Amino acid sequence: MRNLLELQELLLPDLMDTLKRRYMILHQIMLSGIVGRRTLAAAMDMTERVLRAETDLLKAQGLIEIETVGMRVSSAGRRLLEQLEPVMKDLFGLADLEEKIRQAYGLRKVVIIPGDSESSTDVKRELGRAGARTLLSFVNCGDIIAVTGGSTLAEVAEQMSPPPTGLLKGSWFVPARGGLGESVEIQANTIASKMAKKVGAEYRLLHVPDLLSDDAYQSLVQDHHIQEIVDVIRSACVIVHGIGDAMEMAHRRKLDEKSIQNLKEEGAIAESFGYYFSEEGTVVHKMLTLGLRLEDIMRTDTIIGIAGGRSKAKAIHAVLKFGHEDILVMDEAAALEIEKRLDQTADL
Repeated sequence: MRNLLELQELLLPDLMDTLKRRYMILHQIMLSGIVGRRTLAAAMDMTERVLRAETDLLKAQGLIEIETVGMRVSSAGRRLLEQLEPVMKDLFGLADLEEKIRQAYGLRKVVIIPGDSESSTDVKRELGRAGARTLLSFVNCGDIIAVTGGSTLAEVAEQMSPPPTGLLKGSWFVPARGGLGESVEIQANTIASKMAKKVGAEYRLLHVPDLLSDDAYQSLVQDHHIQEIVDVIRSACVIVHGIGDAMEMAHRRKLDEKSIQNLKEEGAIAESFGYYFSEEGTVVHKMLTLGLRLEDIMRTDTIIGIAGGRSKAKAIHAVLKFGHEDILVMDEAAALEIEKRLDQTADL
């Protein structure tokens, strides 16, 4: 019996390593859509010979399909990945990290996906997929969902898939505020309409700039049609938003140098919903914009933040300290940086 236990202890790490490797290969193929062996070997940092042996095994088990243009995950492979995801989170230690962050900030749920979305388009795609799946799990028939802009939310919209028939009948997707005046693809209007079309819901759009002068604001707020859509936006019961670095967002909004200097002096490190936050989660500056106000955000039933990348950790922390987040979807790189911050605070 002792020899058997010793053998199990000896073999178990190798079995776990093999399981992790095959899961990561299958997962990477799924993220890529269709991929050649050479490209996949480079992405996985493996030799083509070793990878060929693994993919041949996956093909024999019916988990991938190999064509002349490359490899793709089969429907059976996708089902297996979904079934294995909770198990793999435990093996990679992400389940414990999710719970640690959830408790530290008093959140209802934290979802962490492996990798760094800043350095990998595949990881950013997976972050979008996790965000889309999480969003749909918290939306009910008839809900009004307000969404912000940005490249992460654009990826969430791209990864949305139709839910069971009729699940979102009567639901509305709306932009949380006006546009930034940048690429149409990552503006809130575009994202809201795309999400709605993907899931069979309705949508309303807000055709106003994100940054308004006092005169423009006073003029638009009196417009009956503008006020009607703003009232709908402010009645949203679900908000899904990205989280940005304060200085990066200030430059994207083309703020003047004086305004940017004021943000620095006020200690702004994060931006979300059009508000700028200090490291302690205090609102230090707000944009004059139509759409969601702070009081609307504070009374919303469910707020879902989606962000990733090691450099976003400070900004994510600041928004979480604000104290009105419910759900957080993030990548491993950001989560590990936040864990370091939590550990350092605990040591003080």
